[in-house]
Amino acid sequence: MIIGASLMIACNVLTVEEAWAAIDADTLVLLFGMMIVVANLRLSGFFAVVSTWVVEHAHRPLPLLAGIVVVAGVFSAFFVNDTMCLVLTPLVVEITERLRRNPVPYLLAVAMAANIGSVATITGNPQNMMIGSFSHIAYGRFAAALSPIAAVGLVLTVLVIAVVYRAEFRRETPLEVADIPVRVHRPLMWKSVAVSIAMIAFFFAGWPVPKVAIIAGGLLLVTRRLKPERVYREIDWSLLVMFIGLFVVVAGLEKTPAPADLFAWASRYHLERIGPMAAFAALLSNVVSNVPAVLVFKGFVPHLPDATRAWLVLAMSSTLAGNLTVLGSVANLIVVQKARHAVRISFWEYARTGIPLTIFTLLAGIWMLK
Repeated sequence: MIIGASLMIACNVLTVEEAWAAIDADTLVLLFGMMIVVANLRLSGFFAVVSTWVVEHAHRPLPLLAGIVVVAGVFSAFFVNDTMCLVLTPLVVEITERLRRNPVPYLLAVAMAANIGSVATITGNPQNMMIGSFSHIAYGRFAAALSPIAAVGLVLTVLVIAVVYRAEFRRETPLEVADIPVRVHRPLMWKSVAVSIAMIAFFFAGWPVPKVAIIAGGLLLVTRRLKPERVYREIDWSLLVMFIGLFVVVAGLEKTPAPADLFAWASRYHLERIGPMAAFAALLSNVVSNVPAVLVFKGFVPHLPDATRAWLVLAMSSTLAGNLTVLGSVANLIVVQKARHAVRISFWEYARTGIPLTIFTLLAGIWMLK
């Protein structure tokens, strides 16, 4: 992305001023603020405490699967799906090793539930953040439209995984696990939880989402309990740089006839309708990834008859499409890479669950948005 953005300027496709203007600061500020909040929650031990509680209260394999899906899905809705996969994958690997269970279905649950749960809100994933910035849809309205789809998707996740791995869940042997040691920094945890709850409340109250996120992150940096350097090490700086380059590259693309041609093609195939729009967005998201796909749509969605609904369909389909294959989402790759020391999840191992789940959730989403 850095090379592509540099070439846009070097080849005089964009001036330096146009490149700066192309960068969506709201998206970057929101993502940076959320990273600081999540870093504090993670370093305090909050996510480990919640995961341990789920294990202690799940006495059978199926309730354990459901608990992992709920934790991954609900937290991803507010704290970015990629981050939740980074946090939960090592915990799930450790838990399944202690219980001597097949780790694959539970790891798939983390990735797929994180993707589906992130559909629910503007802060669930990077593409939703961009859509929130471009569309100016209120946080509450966005959540009201898409959180029911995310809830149905989480239920479908449990059902599909339970069917595909029925040998794992057919055995109703009780789960017995010794106490899992968890390191908790209680003062930091309570402060981080309090700031997070207040932040989410302000989101729903209609305050500007980037402003609230960066203020929340700033408040958590004001502490003697944790050195800021430890928080900064948790920030995914490369992701922020990638977004900057991506904004510039797409701005250069918009100076070509490609966006106008795409809009003409869209009009011919009736992308103003929910079904064709969802199908095309899902396909494009698996070809070029969901974040570039959203930027490709940026130019002509405002021209559609019902732009608000089109933005919601784009958010839903581009995110749910991430479950189709292991390459469909960064969250999937994080889970596979983080767990590779314990288990190998192949392309086809993932696909035999991801393909049916993606089809079912997309159909449910299309039906619920009509």
